[in-house]
Amino acid sequence: MILVAILSLSVLGSFLAGEHFHSYMAGFSVATLSVGVCYWLAFRSTKYPEMAFLLLLCGLFAKISLTVIGVMWGLERDLIGSPFIFALSYLFFSIAATYSYARYRDFVQTRVRQPALVQPA
Repeated sequence: MILVAILSLSVLGSFLAGEHFHSYMAGFSVATLSVGVCYWLAFRSTKYPEMAFLLLLCGLFAKISLTVIGVMWGLERDLIGSPFIFALSYLFFSIAATYSYARYRDFVQTRVRQPALVQPA
């Protein structure tokens, strides 16, 4: 149900941002890329538990730096015509991407934890 709500809000937002579609797509791109890199770095598996905090910090700094670089790139290329639409799009897709990555990670972990059915010989 939440997936349907996210998809319908995404389509509705793209229609409402009609004249500022480039700002909308720039917010989408920057948000999903930064959240994806953050998750990729922060939730790496490691043999050393002491590195968990370091990986979380690396994910945080990667998200912040990619967001700053993405905003600077979008402004330089004149993709962000409406900062308000960009900010709303970035906020929405940052939340949506975080939810999606967390659900996917949960799905993968529960699938790995379930024992395989063994057929008798």
